[in-house]
Amino acid sequence: MCNFKSNSGQTAGLPPQIDGRGVLQPAGNRVPDTPRPVKKSLQKSLSLPSSFSNLSNNETHTNATDQRLVSTMPPKPVSTTKAKKPSYQIPVSIDVAGSIAAAQRVQTAIVQAQRKMRIAHYGRTKSMVERKSASVIDSTIYEETGNQDEKRCSFITNYSDPIYVAYHDEEWGMPVHDDKMLFELLVLSGAQVGSDWTAILKKREDFRHAFAGFDSELVAKFTEKQMALISTEHGLDLAKVHGVVDNAKRILEVKRDFGSFDKYLWAFVNYKPLAPNYKFGRKIPVKTSKSESISKDMVRRGFRFVGPTVIHSFMQAAGLTNDHLISCTRHRFCSTNASSSY
Repeated sequence: MCNFKSNSGQTAGLPPQIDGRGVLQPAGNRVPDTPRPVKKSLQKSLSLPSSFSNLSNNETHTNATDQRLVSTMPPKPVSTTKAKKPSYQIPVSIDVAGSIAAAQRVQTAIVQAQRKMRIAHYGRTKSMVERKSASVIDSTIYEETGNQDEKRCSFITNYSDPIYVAYHDEEWGMPVHDDKMLFELLVLSGAQVGSDWTAILKKREDFRHAFAGFDSELVAKFTEKQMALISTEHGLDLAKVHGVVDNAKRILEVKRDFGSFDKYLWAFVNYKPLAPNYKFGRKIPVKTSKSESISKDMVRRGFRFVGPTVIHSFMQAAGLTNDHLISCTRHRFCSTNASSSY
């Protein structure tokens, strides 16, 4: 038989033995509980998880970065619009002391206040007021005397050449009945195409010298050599020189048919100047139905450089039409002389 002997001297915690062999007892296969070592620090056991620690570190880093960005960003422009009521007091209320925006606001306020103090007296000094009033009075007196004494057409301005002003005041619009003068004005009207009357009037004496005082009988006899010489000496287009000579020949034919160049032209207006009575310079046309009819007849007779626009300019210069504005002093003068011309 097996003798069960308990060894009292057996070490505690070892399995029981029978006859020197280990015997399986209830719960004999349990692993003995080993006591866990006590944690060294209570602070370590109560520490937060690593995720919370990382989040805290990230927030701290973000705040520091934001502060650096704010300090490096340029300040926003400060509105400098003026208030409705000017004030010379410098505002000193600052939201955040020591910030860049606050310094900008203070600087802007100082600049505005200094500028207001500098310009506060502009236009208000006594000498300035006196000078302004004196200039206004002088200009008013000049306008009144000028309007009364030298009222002219609107195309005559303060910048017009004196030779052109004299031509307007003495010749333009006056009825002309001399054949030589009519021939001269016809040539000048054709020459001013592409140029202007001022430039042509300055060369008027050259034209008279070149074309024998606009004697149609002499000009009609010009040879090719003479025409080439005129073109070279006076800088005139050779085709226009040929046109002047041809027109002189046509004038001689008109004289044989009508008795004079004057009667031929004035018959188109019944020997009385046209009086359109223009109020504004912009209403004056460059050609009319009358100038078109005269141009058509002259072209039929062999005249050259006599388009409707040239003929209308010629009619104005020769007084066939009184195109002075009714506000111009020359309008009434030309009308009065027209009644006694025939």
